Amino acid sequence: MPDSSTGSTGSTARPSRRTVLAATAGVTTALAAGPAVHAATGPSAPDDRRLRALISRMTLEEKVGQLFVMRVYGHSATDPDQADIDANLKEIGVRTAAELLTRYRVGGIIYFAWAHNTRAPHQIADLSNGIQKASLGLERGLPVLISTDQEHGIVARVGEPATLFPGAMALGAGGSRADARTVGRIAGRELRALGIRQNYSPVADVNVNPANPVIGVRSFGSDPHAVAGLAAAEVKGYESSRVASTAKHFPGHGDTVDDSHAKLPYIHHTREQWERLDAPPFRAAIAAGIDSIMTAHIVVPALDDSEDPATLSRPILTGILREELGYDGVVVTDSLGMEGVRTKYGDDRVPVLALKAGVDQLLNPPSLDVAWNAVLDAVRGGELTESRLDESILRVLRLKAKLGLFHDPYVSHAGVDRTVGTPAHLAAADRIAERTTTLLVNEGGLLPLSPRSRPRLLVVGADPASPSGTTGPPTGVLAGALTELGFTATALSTGTAPSSATVAKAVAAARDADAVVVGTYNVTASSGQKTLVEQLLATGTPVVAVAIRNPYDVAHLPGVAAYVASYSWTDVELRAAARVIAGEADPRGTLPVPVQRADDPAAVLYPVGHGLRY
Repeated sequence: MPDSSTGSTGSTARPSRRTVLAATAGVTTALAAGPAVHAATGPSAPDDRRLRALISRMTLEEKVGQLFVMRVYGHSATDPDQADIDANLKEIGVRTAAELLTRYRVGGIIYFAWAHNTRAPHQIADLSNGIQKASLGLERGLPVLISTDQEHGIVARVGEPATLFPGAMALGAGGSRADARTVGRIAGRELRALGIRQNYSPVADVNVNPANPVIGVRSFGSDPHAVAGLAAAEVKGYESSRVASTAKHFPGHGDTVDDSHAKLPYIHHTREQWERLDAPPFRAAIAAGIDSIMTAHIVVPALDDSEDPATLSRPILTGILREELGYDGVVVTDSLGMEGVRTKYGDDRVPVLALKAGVDQLLNPPSLDVAWNAVLDAVRGGELTESRLDESILRVLRLKAKLGLFHDPYVSHAGVDRTVGTPAHLAAADRIAERTTTLLVNEGGLLPLSPRSRPRLLVVGADPASPSGTTGPPTGVLAGALTELGFTATALSTGTAPSSATVAKAVAAARDADAVVVGTYNVTASSGQKTLVEQLLATGTPVVAVAIRNPYDVAHLPGVAAYVASYSWTDVELRAAARVIAGEADPRGTLPVPVQRADDPAAVLYPVGHGLRY
């Protein structure tokens, strides 16, 4: 059979044991002597003495490379599509992942769907194997720590047929630490089967600001204690699957009105407020054994009056995280391509300042060449010491050892088939989703709907792009699920900003329906969605609304008789919402955040814990 470890074709993804041993000969020789420290969850891991010996054999250039986690375009490590080769040449100056490793010796690679890394499970496994083979084939080659953002809900890079779970705020609505642990356990198993050993999840931010544009439903909720418990449970789940989880975004991104992708946000919590609101989930994650913590590109003057972003703040990362909280695991930056970290300093200064602050992994700089050379020059010029680099490299190598990458860095197609998107995993996701769906309003007992009394349903509303490789669009998924439950459901996409013509078309269709189901997405007082719903209500046809992202929508639509919150528009959550609407499942979720009144934001319309039952 052809060896498919570096491409997307062929049927054998796992190289032979002889190939593995040959590729890792330099590493295993360096780690051969001395006693091993045995991880509770896997094979023997090298101790610090042997890891330090490994570091001592590295060139300075190799050391610098180990600190970087970089994107790369393409489905294959050696034979990507021409468009991906062109993108790599433009952004990185290399053609392939293999060339990236040869030139820069990066310690990690991050997968993105938009970079065409995650097309299908076997392809992902082949890409991972190709990356490991390319790196281990180099002189003094080391295994690569492959990572991704698989938060579930609205942020996931690996889509179907992998199992996709409800996101953090949905889990907050379910309130079950056991479910959060199950998510980490199953998601971790599937990621590991694909060769992904580090996941940038869970989000440990406490979302106390409804206007937060970047966190929102990515947070478990607004109660620090509840968020802490769920985050720690998910960490334990990932740990049981031997995948590194990552608590983010330290010191807490939950109370901002600015998106750090576009600008540098300020959080004006006092030190006491930070201790009470933001710190508990990170403390809990550390106590649970979190493997890595991601920094936030935010300014918190109460923690560092220099007004440097936390990613570049030694008082925050070393003073608070390392010394006060006692954390000695890996610290990874949020993406260095985000404007929040680029606002105050140039791209050549950011990686150097991050390392001086206490960071170990430098994630996705806009120009790897600029960042890599800046760190190299800082060491050669004396601003950074080589021993400072060694501290971070040791943490990174400890993590690689803990995850078994020195023992066996490869995965197999058979392992993918046994693990990824299995019926048992998919059923677990459906069960968890049912426990998170929240019924906010049910005037006159409109819900559940019956296909006998209201057989013809019109499904309208927002159809944002699928957040995580699910089938979509939301109106189609809802209509399909309701049809399977015995209704005749017709989908009509009206979008997030429906025009008057679109509203008129929906109103005309509603007059021929027995009920209308409308998906709402971040409704505001002046939103065209608000106009749509009000005109649908005016037809007299019963209207059921589903908030497919933030649950705050309900405050802007007081006339709706039945309102359900799904917290995301992924298939698993929309199918659960359909089962609740049809009475095939009881609504069991409760609000993990308060919903304020639209006309008086200081007043609470629905408090934390609100949720109706049938």
